[in-house]
Amino acid sequence: MKRPLLAPSLLSADFSDLATAVRQVEEKKGSAVHIDVMDGQFVPQISYGQPVIQSIRRLTDLPFDVHLMVERPETMVDSFVEAGADWLTFHLEAVVHAHRLVQRIHALGKKAGVSVVPSTPVALLEELLGEVDLVLVMTVNPGFGGQELIPSCVTKIARLAAMREERGLDFLISADGGVNERTVRAVVEAGADIVVSGSAFFSGSLTGDFYV
Repeated sequence: MKRPLLAPSLLSADFSDLATAVRQVEEKKGSAVHIDVMDGQFVPQISYGQPVIQSIRRLTDLPFDVHLMVERPETMVDSFVEAGADWLTFHLEAVVHAHRLVQRIHALGKKAGVSVVPSTPVALLEELLGEVDLVLVMTVNPGFGGQELIPSCVTKIARLAAMREERGLDFLISADGGVNERTVRAVVEAGADIVVSGSAFFSGSLTGDFYV
């Protein structure tokens, strides 16, 4: 039985009590805290930034999986590392010099990830797959919690897993969006190593104890 890592997303937590949310991630056996940073430009909404991450960093030793849903992420990675990020994932659609940004994240001593929205084919990631630690597949259109998983994105996960196998690479695959007790089996069987869950996790229907 495969047991993927669970990275609960604070986007679905109670923003007025993030300390309790972080404690829930630990108690329900999450492997990392997924933090969606939204700038109101790359995606419609604004979530939180470096000061919030810095303020909750002292609450847990779990890795902070920071997902930069922002324009010009290359201008922000240093400050997010200073705030406490351990993994930094940027969007391919938001940068021109993606390889340079991966190098910068690695130079800061952190794990580098790249993400694609549902309309971006995984073929565009080919040149980066040997460089990144993580590929995050958005299984919903980013910007809002509580959406339904887009089934065609599961096929993208399977394609990435096949590319990884064919090339003998070891990057992790993360599935983010609409992952709940009904859909988790499909994304894991397709090849996801990390499951990002917000609404399902904080409603109590999905915890780190799940197996598929």
